[in-house]
This record gives sequence, C-alpha cells and structure tokens, in this order.
Amino acid sequence: MARQLIIMRHAKSAWDTNASSDFERPLAKRGLQDAPRMGQWLLDHDLIPDFIISSPAQRAKQTILEVCKILDIKKKVIHWDARIYGAGTEELLEVLTEIPKQTSIAMIIGHNPGLEMLFSYLTQKPMEDLLGEEAGLIKTATIAHLQMPDDWTRISTGCATLSTLISPRELGT
Repeated sequence: MARQLIIMRHAKSAWDTNASSDFERPLAKRGLQDAPRMGQWLLDHDLIPDFIISSPAQRAKQTILEVCKILDIKKKVIHWDARIYGAGTEELLEVLTEIPKQTSIAMIIGHNPGLEMLFSYLTQKPMEDLLGEEAGLIKTATIAHLQMPDDWTRISTGCATLSTLISPRELGT
C-alpha cells in the first residue's frame, strides 16, 4: 500500500502579543487566513490525512485546528506530540516511525528548522540545492506532500519522493 506524508509548517505567527513564551505565541491575522486556505487546498487535492500529529505549541495547534475544520476532521483525532516542538531530524523520525502501520496518509505539523531538516533527509535533497537564492524552503503554512515507503518503521534517507511543495502565496488571493 502506498504511503503519503504531508509535512506542514505552522501558519504565520504573531510577535506583538502578550504571550508568556515562544511556545504560547498565537497565529497572526495572516496565519488565521492562510491555515484554512491550505486546508482547502488539501481538500481540493483529496489529501485527507488519516493520522495527524501536531506540535502542541499554540501556533501549530491553531493551524491544524483551522485545517481540520475545512477537512471536517474532529479535534479529538489529532495526536499532540510535545517532541515536535524544537525537534531535529532524529526526534521527528522517531515520531514518524510511531505512525500506525495501517495509515496511508499521515500529516505532521510543526516548526522550522526541524521540518526543513526532515524534508531534506527524506528527499535526500540538500536545502541549498532546493533553495537557490530563496531563504527558507518551508515557509509558514507551506505544505510538502511526499510519497513514502510502504512501511512507516523503515524510513531512511532519500526514501521519499516529493509530489508537491506549495505555500499560501502560490495559491494567490
């Protein structure tokens, strides 16, 4: 059975808030607009995840809840995993290997630089080759849709193929 992974970075967060920590920073107005737009893109492309793992940080939480509203996925289905916040490649790979074997489309929502490092590891494409002159490949609310191996526990470097990389900006207004 073919497996797919959707990597999504949280939407644009606000900096001018009374949040007591980085973990508590909420989405900015633009983030609150972009998250449902990206959810609609997933719906339009029939990419409905059957397993969702998200960072519990406020901005990631708000992002996936907005996406799930569009996809008609209940909040209780989301798996909150504190390891994603601040994680590097090794921690994110550990999270992915715990995806249930029957899952065909998994989604992970988190933060940079971890998601970019994970993307580079899975596709075996150095970020410099992908970026060119552009800074940051996985910008806020960007979705990377990857084709994965048949077994979530056998993830290795270069095991994935990029199907789509899309940001809110590419969707237009």
